[in-house]
Amino acid sequence: MSTDGAGETRPPAPLVGTGPGMLGAMAVVVLCSGIVQGYLTPLLPALGLRLDIDAVGQNNIYLLSQVAFTVMTPLLSRLGDLYGHRRLLRLAVATVAAGSLLMAVWPSAPTLALGVVLQGALVGFFPLLVGILRSRAPERNRFGVSLLVGVLLIAIGVGGLVAGLLSERHPEAGLWAAVPVALLAVLAAALLPDSDAPRGGRFHLGAAALLTGGLVALVLVLAQGGGWGWASPATAGVAVAAVVLLWAWVAVERRAAHPLVSVRMLSNPRLAVVSAHTFCAAFGTIGFLGANALFLAADPDETGYGMGLGPRAIATVSLAMVVTGFAGSVLTPRLTRRAGDRAVLTSGGVLVALGFLGMVALHGSFAGYVAAALVVGLATGVFESVTRTLSAEVVPEHETALAVGLNELALSLGAAIGAAVIGALLAANRAPDGGPIAASGFVWSWTACAAAAVLGTALALRYRTGGAPHTPATGHEHDAPEGEFA
Repeated sequence: MSTDGAGETRPPAPLVGTGPGMLGAMAVVVLCSGIVQGYLTPLLPALGLRLDIDAVGQNNIYLLSQVAFTVMTPLLSRLGDLYGHRRLLRLAVATVAAGSLLMAVWPSAPTLALGVVLQGALVGFFPLLVGILRSRAPERNRFGVSLLVGVLLIAIGVGGLVAGLLSERHPEAGLWAAVPVALLAVLAAALLPDSDAPRGGRFHLGAAALLTGGLVALVLVLAQGGGWGWASPATAGVAVAAVVLLWAWVAVERRAAHPLVSVRMLSNPRLAVVSAHTFCAAFGTIGFLGANALFLAADPDETGYGMGLGPRAIATVSLAMVVTGFAGSVLTPRLTRRAGDRAVLTSGGVLVALGFLGMVALHGSFAGYVAAALVVGLATGVFESVTRTLSAEVVPEHETALAVGLNELALSLGAAIGAAVIGALLAANRAPDGGPIAASGFVWSWTACAAAAVLGTALALRYRTGGAPHTPATGHEHDAPEGEFA
């Protein structure tokens, strides 16, 4: 520590500065996020056989990870605004590393479930990193976000490929793919500077409890409704609980002096459109990843559909998808300069819809299915880059992490609900005796993903460019920093 002229202590200068070194350290953290998101999905079919987890159970593990993403997004973003983006980033990276190590050391159905929950902390990486980036190097914001999204997508594919190679003989060996990069990310996070955005307010525990309970109940009823029966008392009870808890959360947030997730921020029409578009795009592009592995792994001689691929081949297809996603991400800043933000936002939704409609029409052949999957991959890069950039730029700097966190919440919620709906459609089209899922389950899933993308495209057409960053009136704009829980 050093002192300034007034004798006050200040933290030492960051080791990586605010230039290329900072982006490099951020890229390492995002690399960890991508590896963790990509390495488990190709392993699940083989791990399921080894650990006695059936196809629906495998999709539920993926669903559980999406629930963790949904719950942790607002918590980490808000805590970052209160206590520092770097501090919470370090905590999130350490949590992800712990979950990855647990799964590798002790692979079992319960530890996979606990591990993916701990890994859910990676959803805080992007809001916290963008909070630092916009504060420390605002001139690099668009380039930085597109670069980080590109690294994220490439890492997702590489993670799956490395895990697939490691698991050729022993599926559990693939679980070690995330451990080294997670430990490297812990070091990279320690080198980053903190943002200098003003801090203040308190953490609203009541709002956090209501939001967490409401989101868990919502995803649970979508995931289990088919098994319980959509008209059963259990389904109805959980559905009512979800509605009541989320309604209560909105009511509490609107009155709170220090909201967990500022519902008032959605009065910003541009942020509202971007977040709604993100939800619709993530519903399919991310929500279907678990089921995509199931389809590619299915033996056509036994099920009448699928490609009969092993973990390495599935990971190769996933890598091809994220390479096209990387291309879409890095091209997005140039496309927005030439065509405008709304045109690029809309084109992402169109590409998602075309990709899933292509799966409906072409899933009988390997080449046709992969071609459609590559279109979905390209669309993923475009929408993730443009929505993360716009969500940061349509609000004042001190609200950057919260706005990006709100968009990440829309992404996580869209992915979680997408995975839940897809899981319900697959379960509804499964033989009563526990036999394989019928092809119709996948066709209905692709159709649902395409329909969500069409809705997202219509919403994107309502986006209006221009204007200064929007600040909703809250009545508490000048609260002094408090840094305590309420």
